[in-house]
Amino acid sequence: MKVSDVDILIVPGYTNSGPDHWQSRWEQKLSTARRVEQAEWSKPVREDWVARVVEEVNASTRPVVLVAHSLGVPTVIHAIPELKQKVAGAFLVAPPDVANPEIRPKHLMTFGPYPRDPLPFPSITIASRNDPFGEYAHAEDIANAWGSMLIDAGESGHLNADSGHGPWPEGTMVFAQFLSRL
Repeated sequence: MKVSDVDILIVPGYTNSGPDHWQSRWEQKLSTARRVEQAEWSKPVREDWVARVVEEVNASTRPVVLVAHSLGVPTVIHAIPELKQKVAGAFLVAPPDVANPEIRPKHLMTFGPYPRDPLPFPSITIASRNDPFGEYAHAEDIANAWGSMLIDAGESGHLNADSGHGPWPEGTMVFAQFLSRL
């Protein structure tokens, strides 16, 4: 598939993705990309966040490719049973361990645990070996349960602007390859 064939839905995590974040950059560069806006970025409520993803996906007129980062990942996974529109694939980056009682802020645990059912569409999960919000072993476990291709990003922190992943050219290349195989 080409960018012009799909609606690319950008699903940011907790506190949104700032202007230097790779998600914001992709949203500006990809002609069919749009952000799933949340009413409350700093006090996320799982049901509200999931409902917004469901609303955006179901309103799409073309197949959808979901591009989720951090808390956007469990939001997407919890939305799957309610999606009526065809999802062509999901690009899942830096999934946090939302079942870990050490996660801060604590209310992020309301997004856990992750459903472990195989995903009904192709997906890639990209995880870092030193992500402060989720251990690599956890990402490996859930990616395996979902049937998602796991990509080891090495020691890359949370794969956000703070960890030096503003432009993130490696991510752009992986996403382009993923899209071309859908």
